[in-house]
Formats: sequence, C-alpha cells, structure tokens
Amino acid sequence: MSRDQTKLLYAETHEWVDVAEEGGDKIATIGISAFAIEQLNDLVYMDLPEIGKELAVGDEFGEVESVKAVSPLYSPVSGEVVEVHSELPDDLEKINADPYDFGWIMKVKLNDGESLDRLMDHAVYEKQCAEAG
Repeated sequence: MSRDQTKLLYAETHEWVDVAEEGGDKIATIGISAFAIEQLNDLVYMDLPEIGKELAVGDEFGEVESVKAVSPLYSPVSGEVVEVHSELPDDLEKINADPYDFGWIMKVKLNDGESLDRLMDHAVYEKQCAEAG
C-alpha cells in the first residue's frame, strides 16, 4: 500500500498524519515528512515513544538525530500510542527513500478529532515548505 501524500495532514513541525477507522476507533499513523528528512540529512538515531503513552498536541514523543543535529518530534494529535514501528530505528536509511510508507513512526488512537482541525492539508504544507526554502 502506498500512501498518497496529497491526502495526508501535516503539522507545522513536519510530522504527517494519516487517519483511518479501525474497529470503531480513529487511528492516526504518524511519521515525518520527506521535507524534514531532507533538511536533517543522514539520520543516525531515532527514539520511539512507549506504547500506552498518552500524548497531547505538541507533546514531545521522541527525537531523531542526524549527523548535523538532534531534532525533537512533536505529536500532531492527542491520544494514546497503540503501536510503534520497532524496525525503524535499525533501518533508518529506508526512511529517506520511503518516508510515507516504511517511514511511519507510531500509531495513536485519537481522543478526539479536534486536534486534526489544527493540521494543514498538502497544498498549505507545500507552500510552508517552499517558503522555508
């Protein structure tokens, strides 16, 4: 399955969100955008959140480290971490080629849909990235 980037929602801090209905719950799959990965360059380490952790919008849930910087990762939604991509930290090279499918970081069961209202659609996010250069 290939995620359509134009259907994703984006946070100002470059996390992407793909929401799906699973067993009556709204589950948000979250990763970092290709733009963010490009800015960071060679990723060397990623810290994943713990399953069961409750997050609010803007909470730091982990960090990603590249050869040039350490960047915190911020939750774009509120809810409970129900799954993490445990293979990701051991295979960070793959995230460069496939940030939207292989590169997902965690899945969060949403507390409410309100946090999604603060996110950008693809066109607005692209404009933000273009302005950031």
